[in-house]
Amino acid sequence: MASIWRYILAGLGLAALLVGILAVVYLTAPHSAPGPDTSRSKKTASGLFVASFEPERGVIRQGELQSWLLTLKTAAGAPVEGAAITVSGGMPQHNHGLPTSPQATDYLGGGRYRIDGIKFTMSGWWQLRFGISAAAGSDSVVFNIVL
Repeated sequence: MASIWRYILAGLGLAALLVGILAVVYLTAPHSAPGPDTSRSKKTASGLFVASFEPERGVIRQGELQSWLLTLKTAAGAPVEGAAITVSGGMPQHNHGLPTSPQATDYLGGGRYRIDGIKFTMSGWWQLRFGISAAAGSDSVVFNIVL
C-alpha cells in the first residue's frame, strides 16, 4: 500500500513540475501587441463614404516626397465628385505632426483624388487624417501607415 502512494505522489510531483515548466515558457515567450489597423480601404467615421488610400507608384518610400491616391465612394458605391479634402496627421507615438503639408491637388475622375506632398521622414507608425466635404455631407477617415 505504501508503494502505491509513492507512485501517486511521484506522478503528482512530475505533473506539477511539467505545469511549472509550461508556465515559465509561456510567461517568458515574446508576445506581440496588436498593431494599428493598416487597412487601405475603410468606411469614414460616420459611414457617409468608403475611402481607399494607396501610394500612386505602388510603393511607400521613406524620406521622399510622394503622391498618394485617395478614392472616395458613397456608401452605395458611387464615385464622390467635387469633394473638398483636408489632410493632417503625424506620428502618434512621437507626438509630432507631418513634416510637410499634403494637399489634394487633382481630381482624376472616378472618385480618385491625388494627394501631393506626403513625406515620411522616419520609420514607425504614421497617421493620415482626411476631412471630406461633399454633396452627401462632411465626414473624416484616418489611415495608419507603418514603415
